[in-house]
Amino acid sequence: MSELKELIHDGRIAMLGPVRQELLSGVKTQKQFEALKQILSVFSDEPVRMEDYELAAKNFNQCRQGGVQGSNTDFLICSVSMSRGWPIYSLDRDFEQYQKHLALQLYRA
Repeated sequence: MSELKELIHDGRIAMLGPVRQELLSGVKTQKQFEALKQILSVFSDEPVRMEDYELAAKNFNQCRQGGVQGSNTDFLICSVSMSRGWPIYSLDRDFEQYQKHLALQLYRA
């Protein structure tokens, strides 16, 4: 976790609006929602372009053809990562499956 703090401190973390929504969805109480919303407010949303959505759809189709399923949000994360040359920092092991079919960089601590 200290490495994540360092990445945040150095301004090397980007947030996508759909990721913000996903993190805030399903929070049990309004108090928890407001606390998480406040924490996430330090991150501005990375602009998502039309080409990112098109690449996300292409990546979805490519992985599906390889027998790998994923969410639209995951494939949007992949497309933004690929188009910007950014590694993905995630504890979600699904990205390792996507990496078998896509030219993804995963952040390794």
